[in-house]
Amino acid sequence: MDLLDCMKLFAEVARAESFTQGAKRLNTSTRVASAAVKTLESRLGAKLMNRTTRKVRLTDAGKAYLERCQQLLLDLDELESSVQATQSVLAGPIRITAPTAFGSLFLSPALGQFLTDNTQVSVELSLSDRRVSIVEEGFDIAIRLGTLQDSGLMYRRLADMPFITCASPAYLSQHGIPSHPSALSTHECLIATTLDTPHTWRFAEKGQGLNVSVKGRFRANAPLPAAQLAKSGFGITQVPAYMVNDALAEGSLVRILREYERTDFGVFALYPANRFLTARIQALLDYMTNLWHFD
Repeated sequence: MDLLDCMKLFAEVARAESFTQGAKRLNTSTRVASAAVKTLESRLGAKLMNRTTRKVRLTDAGKAYLERCQQLLLDLDELESSVQATQSVLAGPIRITAPTAFGSLFLSPALGQFLTDNTQVSVELSLSDRRVSIVEEGFDIAIRLGTLQDSGLMYRRLADMPFITCASPAYLSQHGIPSHPSALSTHECLIATTLDTPHTWRFAEKGQGLNVSVKGRFRANAPLPAAQLAKSGFGITQVPAYMVNDALAEGSLVRILREYERTDFGVFALYPANRFLTARIQALLDYMTNLWHFD
């Protein structure tokens, strides 16, 4: 096994904190991954990883080596991409992370068409409702919904994504329809903790941002459970439009406070600011821009 292959395997094992998962990412075996790390340790004369039955932990030497190793691999990828940019065929891997429901319902079908059109590109999609660290976990693109916080990352706005405040007809009949966002303080609110500020719902009034504190007895780390509980009549929720469009159309949920909705919510693709944007990633971003439309 050459030095470059050993470095690639070491980097993947370090990111996954697992020989098994790191090996899977490069379509090889745990034995080969372990041998690659041992080869590097022998070559360097230093222990890079502490191995346990559950996780792999980097030593101080391993952390320093990983930082330089990742940069070298990135430089090589960028070098290859700069050459590919002059060619007509895109090639190489793309690692993407996205919210679970959006990734399953919208991103996966879109990626299928992109891969069909670009037969030498491969995609690894990781779905998670937690805030993934793009650089540390080795992702090329992160799909985020809502508004963006200042993170030092570059971004592309792919689509508008209203966040809908809604409740069931039964709930509104029993508890009344809030006429202003401030009235939410007297209602049972169903909270999705994946929002940047889950207990503060964001609205707009006369062109200015309006933040309203909400509370409730139900919280979930994904928007779907909150939407489902809202349909059952338990309370009011605020979730991305794609999550409730069907329920709104069939009447099991009612959209409220529409005149106070923010217009800056969207679907964003984030990527590291200091990374060369390879031809295949640029092509995927161009392909996804304005691909989806949500009311």
